[in-house]
Amino acid sequence: MNVFPWDEAAATGIGSHPGEDHAEAVRIVFGETPALPYLPELPARGVGADMIGRAASLLVELAVEVQPSGWRFTDRPGRDAKRARDHLLRDLDGLEEAAQGYEGPFKIQVCGPWTLAGAVELRHGDRTLADPGAVRDLVASYAEGLALHLAEVRKRVPGATEIVVQLDEPGLPGVLAGTVPTASGFGRLRAVEAPVAAERLRSVLPDAAFPVVHCCAPGVPLRVLREAGVKGVSLDASLLRRRDEDAIGESVEAGTAFLLGVVPGADAPLPDVGEVARPAVELWRRLGFPSATLASQVVLTPACGLAGASPAYARAALAKCRESARVLREDPGE
Repeated sequence: MNVFPWDEAAATGIGSHPGEDHAEAVRIVFGETPALPYLPELPARGVGADMIGRAASLLVELAVEVQPSGWRFTDRPGRDAKRARDHLLRDLDGLEEAAQGYEGPFKIQVCGPWTLAGAVELRHGDRTLADPGAVRDLVASYAEGLALHLAEVRKRVPGATEIVVQLDEPGLPGVLAGTVPTASGFGRLRAVEAPVAAERLRSVLPDAAFPVVHCCAPGVPLRVLREAGVKGVSLDASLLRRRDEDAIGESVEAGTAFLLGVVPGADAPLPDVGEVARPAVELWRRLGFPSATLASQVVLTPACGLAGASPAYARAALAKCRESARVLREDPGE
């Protein structure tokens, strides 16, 4: 019995798409990744459609606005925060129309709390990450806002059998390593201890969803994510090194799903399906796991978001992931 929300041989996208036509992006998503469609994000629409702005607009009782240096907390929401909220509401309206009659799992994405804390500045100009008390407040607000967002998505997609919530945390390795620059750029913020990072992540994960963390940076902290209660990890397969495989093996044994990025996120030649699926097949073989579990525990994706790709390539990349995922069901260990 499959314990994951999706059927075997599934593919999906990371989240971002090129262009400004959200209705077209939604149609592509449902057409090319029917096993695990998602709410696409279109950052080309400008401020408020970006990853940080969208997540900040979900915060409850914490107002933000855009300053020359980026997003910053303020006394009352600025026009850019309103623009971010308007983008999201229009996207949800379009999703509701496109999802009519759909039944199955559905994925949403939002910038994770640690990456958000490393990007949004406090009123006096330092990064939120520099102040543990401010991080605590952000995390509490974020958890409440994410729960409200999840409830809204459930209303818009009533046929969703389960919601996969993907937290985008490209900044998490730097948070743990102490390499996030200060607002001035002249120093580095103190590293966050792994137990603290895990606890804060755990506190925002919705109970009524399947939580996944996406990190397209090297050195994905798999043990921290597992301690946080994350059930799936999305990463770029090309960044994996042999030294990562012990931690991957531990996660696989613990039942963690892997959303493996196997095609480039920007325009590039797309190889045949066997070549695209090869990183997943060979990883499973090296780790010694039964091939029968590969097609259910692994989902194929682009390596990262598709915002920098051409529209034609974005569609082709998703189609290639969908077609290649079938290879995972062909008993590759034999």
